Amino acid sequence: MELFVFDDDYVRRLREGDRETANHFHAYFRDLLLLKLRKRLRSMEAIDEVRQEVFVRCLERLDRLKEPSRLGAFVNSICENVLKEYYRAENRTEALDEQPDVAGSADADAEYDSAQNTARVRRVLADMKGREAEILRALFIEELDKDELCRRYDIDRDYLRVLVHRAKEKFRVQYLRRKSGRMSIFETFGDPPSLSD
Repeated sequence: MELFVFDDDYVRRLREGDRETANHFHAYFRDLLLLKLRKRLRSMEAIDEVRQEVFVRCLERLDRLKEPSRLGAFVNSICENVLKEYYRAENRTEALDEQPDVAGSADADAEYDSAQNTARVRRVLADMKGREAEILRALFIEELDKDELCRRYDIDRDYLRVLVHRAKEKFRVQYLRRKSGRMSIFETFGDPPSLSD
């Protein structure tokens, strides 16, 4: 792989969301991260999960990068932090899996909870705006093929993964807000009916 020299202009374009620069960024670091993560993670699924989180955080935190020529070190540093978080989360999950299974709630309660969650998911998706919402609807409601989605938005598969990851994060925040009840009653159930209804 040929080393690329990053400069102010490159980082500026990346911050501004220039599609060609973003595609180059993902293509350039995709293989480098794969080499690093392959030695430290057990599955390709885990590698993809960590790699996409690294990409998302890099793009979100570019304003912290003081020297554009150190973009590679910046990506590596973020990768190390994401790996540490991944290991901690994996250890917590393994500890929970070792606990004995406790009898769950009755089937009727489970069905009710499932229906509530489905309704909440639909409301959150209906409220979301922008490209992230369009991508989630296309993937999970329309069940559009990922290649078709890439053609629709003129992006490559790696950048689509980043966009989907970002969209899922936004969705998760909205979903949890609804679930915790921190939304107003009108946000949750819609505007009150008019007197003419």
